[in-house]
Amino acid sequence: MARLIRSDREGPYKLEPQDKAVFICGCGLTSNWPFCDGSHKSCKSEEAGKVYVYDENKQVVQEWDDS
Repeated sequence: MARLIRSDREGPYKLEPQDKAVFICGCGLTSNWPFCDGSHKSCKSEEAGKVYVYDENKQVVQEWDDS
């Protein structure tokens, strides 16, 4: 099933304290759900006020104004 995930996070959630920090995906693009795999790097060029749709290769296939 395809899914449009609406999120304004540009990085992961960091969970502490533990022996080693755990990062939970905040952007919705990870391939290792719910853990961050660095896919949020694809979000860095997103503009505020726009909605982006990504394909399975983490490429933007559609964007529109959020109004």
